[in-house]
Amino acid sequence: MNYNKKEGYTASDAMNDALVKAGVSHVFINTGTDYPPIIESWAKYEAEGLPKPEIIISPHESVAVSAAQGYAMATGRAQGVFVHVDVGTQNLGGALHNAYRCRVPVFVLAGLSPYTMEGELPGSRDSYIQFIQNPRDQAGIVRGYTKMECELKTGKNVQQMIYRSLQVAKSDPPGPVYMMATREALEEEGWDVNADMKDWAPCAPIGLDPDSVDILAEALAGAKNPLIITSYLGRNEDAVAELVALSDRLAIPVAESVGSYMNFPTNHPMSLGGAMHGLLGDADVILALDCDLPWPPMAAGQVENSRVFYLDMDPIKTDIPLWHIKTERSMKADSCVALRQLNAKLAAMASELDSAVIEERRVRVTKRHDDLRADWDAQAGQGETMTSAFVASCIQEIMDDDTIFVNETITDRPIVDRYIRRTKPGTTYSAGGSSLGWFGGAAIGIKLAKPDKKVVAVASDGVYIFANPTPVYWMARRYNTPFLTVVFNNQGWNAPKMITKVQHPEGVAAKTGKFWASFQPAAQLDKIAEAAGGALAITVEKPSELRDALKKGQEAVDSGICAVINVMLPPV
Repeated sequence: MNYNKKEGYTASDAMNDALVKAGVSHVFINTGTDYPPIIESWAKYEAEGLPKPEIIISPHESVAVSAAQGYAMATGRAQGVFVHVDVGTQNLGGALHNAYRCRVPVFVLAGLSPYTMEGELPGSRDSYIQFIQNPRDQAGIVRGYTKMECELKTGKNVQQMIYRSLQVAKSDPPGPVYMMATREALEEEGWDVNADMKDWAPCAPIGLDPDSVDILAEALAGAKNPLIITSYLGRNEDAVAELVALSDRLAIPVAESVGSYMNFPTNHPMSLGGAMHGLLGDADVILALDCDLPWPPMAAGQVENSRVFYLDMDPIKTDIPLWHIKTERSMKADSCVALRQLNAKLAAMASELDSAVIEERRVRVTKRHDDLRADWDAQAGQGETMTSAFVASCIQEIMDDDTIFVNETITDRPIVDRYIRRTKPGTTYSAGGSSLGWFGGAAIGIKLAKPDKKVVAVASDGVYIFANPTPVYWMARRYNTPFLTVVFNNQGWNAPKMITKVQHPEGVAAKTGKFWASFQPAAQLDKIAEAAGGALAITVEKPSELRDALKKGQEAVDSGICAVINVMLPPV
């Protein structure tokens, strides 16, 4: 390794250079008393016209992580999040859960309280809060939601530590990494190691072993009613074309289980969306492909007589203690590589395929696809009462094929998925986890990554509140990332009400209507965005007003400001 010592070159300078070299173009920051070495380095680099990441101020840490996740989902490139010691780490909260469960690389740096207190070293403690922000195990706050946590102990190897962290973050399955650093370490002399980034590349994607290719190809080719279920295959946009090729070749229907990307074109005749009712019981061969949970365990009886194959970058979910799916063969592989292998094998088997069975199935599945969409469209008409189906169908009308759709609806999610019909990879994103409030930061990150694209986000009212709308819309205005938000406002928490009624259908809560889930009187949620970020704020109560409001919202976004359309649905 060729080390380069420069006069006045600090560990913070070395960190900056390493991030730039590793492709981290944005750092979302929420800083504190632990950041003087880094701030001084950034100021020096800017004054001297030297390259550094774009620094994005995020007034709440969860928004910073969601923005970094959105950027990485849209580009595949990990971004940085810098937070303040233990308290800033705590404020990462569920946003880090989302990035971890969605398998998205994010580099998180947190300060540590200085480890000297009497001026022994540059950066020594000089403030009361540095004593109370000194927990026994700061990394323990996030240990369950990161691939790696580490402490930068010296400025001499800061670059190797960053390259190593990003290598781990980007290797399958990807995820967040967490690094801590004291001021003393960041004020030390830094070394530029002149690394070749090829030496720090993530692990190459792996394919299927030959036996798995043969077994899977033969099973699918010989099936009467095969079925593919996926959730996040679209994280690799090239994999979508491979899945379409496989589905076309064998006329296999594709269903989605809580999709977090655009995995399969919804206008394709083999697309059945989330409509798996009746499919599981009929399927004789099922391929679960990049999917956390293709069906809940209580539905396992429907697939007792099915041959189930599981293909995923982590097919047995090694970090989830209680998890199981009946499967004949679990296969650890990159879905795009595996699908290329499978398509090549099936092409070589072309003369052995039963074309009559395939074409009969193609006709049958196409009819189901068409019938489903006709039925759904019939339910989406404008009536006297605002419905989620009508709202979603109106949103679809204002989007073109290149619009990026950010979806964080909850109980309305199945309905939204029916009407928001996407055909291009890289145009649909969801959180991938279960911590609510992801959409706002994600929309900012995606817009930073794709500034020429229109971004439309949908959220429930509870999600909108969890998203910290004050920092979200302030950031959107400051960093010129306008997007349209549509709030599905049913004025309460519908999920706990629904689940309670399912578990206790004759219970006291169901009989008395006491669920403690109402948000009434309703808040003027759209006005928060107007106050914080100058957004256009419109509340819509009548179905007849919705299309005009959406049009005005899109015009506002086109002019450079955010818009929030607060659609009032019947209260829970």
